[in-house]
Amino acid sequence: MTNSNTNGFNSSFGAIMAAAGSAVGLGNIWRFPYICGQYGGGAFLAVYICFVFLIGMVLMMSEFVIGRRTKMTPAKAYVALRPQRPVWRWVGILGLLTSFLILAIYLVISGWTLNYFWDSVTGALGRIGGEAGAYEEHFGCFASGAVRPVVFLLIFLGLTAAIVIAGVEKGIERISKLLMPILLVLLVLICVRSLTLDGASKGLEYLFLPDFSKLTGEGVLAALGQALFSLSVGMGVMIVYGSYLPVDDNILKSSMWITVCDTVIAILSGVAIFPAVFACGQEPTGGPGLVYQVLPVVFNSLGGFGGIISITFFLLLTLAALTSAISLLEALTAWLNERGMKRMKGVVLVSLCVAVLAALASLSFGDGILNNTHLYNILDKATGNYLPPICALLTIIFFGWFMKKDDIMDELSNHGTVKIGYFKVFYYFLARIVAPAALLIVLVAGIVGK
Repeated sequence: MTNSNTNGFNSSFGAIMAAAGSAVGLGNIWRFPYICGQYGGGAFLAVYICFVFLIGMVLMMSEFVIGRRTKMTPAKAYVALRPQRPVWRWVGILGLLTSFLILAIYLVISGWTLNYFWDSVTGALGRIGGEAGAYEEHFGCFASGAVRPVVFLLIFLGLTAAIVIAGVEKGIERISKLLMPILLVLLVLICVRSLTLDGASKGLEYLFLPDFSKLTGEGVLAALGQALFSLSVGMGVMIVYGSYLPVDDNILKSSMWITVCDTVIAILSGVAIFPAVFACGQEPTGGPGLVYQVLPVVFNSLGGFGGIISITFFLLLTLAALTSAISLLEALTAWLNERGMKRMKGVVLVSLCVAVLAALASLSFGDGILNNTHLYNILDKATGNYLPPICALLTIIFFGWFMKKDDIMDELSNHGTVKIGYFKVFYYFLARIVAPAALLIVLVAGIVGK
């Protein structure tokens, strides 16, 4: 079985950086803090970490196995592994649809981020004023605008498309190797500065001391959705990246490294943001605009040094957005490539389609001219809480109950060259019983408990 995308990652390190780049993105640095803030801080974090390692990592390994075994995108991989059950093709298609919708939301947020980075560089952000109300008003006016947010999301999309057009090895792998270490260094620097603020300890208490009385059924579902969202599983992306993995890559080790890296970045993002939020007397429940409405107040309070921190933070957020957007656009492009369309045409076609949806979503945010459609809110809720868990549930059912066990263990052991010992029993138990049951229970509880 071969993919029409004949190129792949050149090294295991490049594969880990690219997959980690997909996982470590806006989901960690933008979405995690505000979702964590909305659902109780430490209690949400505890549940989130459990989901990441017991379900998310298992799903990542499963998708890597499916991708490398078939060398195909999700739309064909399921059928290739189970030709007598072609209905599974629709699971792959649903995953790609989820990727498309998530990419549209990502572009909206990425446009905001790129604009704030530009305003930090020019000093426009620092001239708004020191009060939280001023930044909230500024964000509301900007995000609901009809021109500037759309222009910046299109610029960001153009940059993403240029990297994907360059290909897997020369574009995605090369840029991931460069951006991921930079991203980590920038985040650590911001954490250090945030922890030196007066009153920062309250933010740490909020993040690390769980109060489970604040956690609702919807909050548990949000934790599951965030775990899947941040790891980029349940949307077909890791199946595509799995098809690019080198034949000697240790899937177990790579999945572990990516999951640990993703979790560390999420926690560091909380450490960077919550102490600063509490130090300035702001609320952690600021929603999607948390980093745009609250953090500029913090940066402005730091005097001249605050401008440098502001530039650094929004550069970090832009790079994180870029690594994730690349993987989503690549997954959709690979599907078209598999169907015979050349890479450049595929990138252009997907970019045009997603640009339209992203622009409409942007215009529907807040008091935008399409606010009555609630399109942004619908897409955000669907891609954050529902579609990834549903896709993940179907994927893990296929993997655990319909894929041949010998094929699974052959891939995990690299055709018998890697010793996996008792792990194969543990993993198979997680894939067949624990992960499907947990996904189903949380999905039902989250929906019923609304």
